[in-house]
Amino acid sequence: MYYIWKLYFKINGWKLREPFPANLPKAVLAVGPHTSWQDFIIGVAARSLIRIGPIHFLGKKELFDGPFGWLFRALGGTPVDRFSSKGMVDQVAELFSKDANFKIALAPEGTKKKVDKLRTGFYHIAQKAGVPIVLVGFDFKTKQVCFSEPLYPGNEENDMNTILAFFGSMTGKYPEKGLGHLAEKQFS
Repeated sequence: MYYIWKLYFKINGWKLREPFPANLPKAVLAVGPHTSWQDFIIGVAARSLIRIGPIHFLGKKELFDGPFGWLFRALGGTPVDRFSSKGMVDQVAELFSKDANFKIALAPEGTKKKVDKLRTGFYHIAQKAGVPIVLVGFDFKTKQVCFSEPLYPGNEENDMNTILAFFGSMTGKYPEKGLGHLAEKQFS
């Protein structure tokens, strides 16, 4: 699939801006701004091109029980039980403890709609699992996939400012749904 995705990036004018931080066996990849279904395609392509092994994503377990469950698993999907007595953070942190090379991509917005604040589950998962967060930005204005240096959770308020500054500089497919307004509000 590497060559197919490389061709897809070339035809559509996309580039990887920075190299993905090397030598990270485990990480939470916070991917944004999430404004379109096309983000998933860009993400799957970028995952193939950076060649760092599997990067998983979460899906409600019901998706994996249906006729397309095999496809979601093949694409890196990991089922989670939204109704489990274990919270989502605990379920995902447990996945990290079971796999020496586990990476998971999550959208901090949790939706393609415009949001008034980021969800913090991705942050708390990284904190509980003791793994870094790598910010992955899809900038449709420049057609670049951008990577941050690893961010190790420590001071949530300072870290969220760093995260908002990173994503605020990215233009989503639908800019009005992006995160620029949160960065502006945060720093005004």
